[in-house]
Amino acid sequence: MSQPSPSAVAAVPAAPSDRALAHFEALLAFETDCWDVHAAMAAGAADFVLLDVRGPELFAAGHVPGALTLPHGKITARRMAEWPQETLFVVYCAGPHCNGADKAAVRLARLGRPVKRMIGGVAGWRDEGFALASGG
Repeated sequence: MSQPSPSAVAAVPAAPSDRALAHFEALLAFETDCWDVHAAMAAGAADFVLLDVRGPELFAAGHVPGALTLPHGKITARRMAEWPQETLFVVYCAGPHCNGADKAAVRLARLGRPVKRMIGGVAGWRDEGFALASGG
């Protein structure tokens, strides 16, 4: 009797634990999630600026409460000078199908600004059952 072929999951072996640890620890330096952002904001402990980097129409239709609207294409050194250099920015867009948050993170990093991406974006926020605010 022959051994069954490994599943698509097991066909590529998992990384050694030390590499997995480095990878997943690094992800946490680049990303945060909707739950942690919500908890910090609800507790009044937001030690970051939350930026909705979609266009103004999408922001007005529904955004994370407490977020500021700043489309990724408008992130410039002049605009960011409103905040101290060490300010942590958390950026989000529509969700996993959108790369606006990645574009915003690139712009902020090029300006030497600390930045994390809120994984899930608006879609993730809704998936967690959190309400959106509307208006500008």
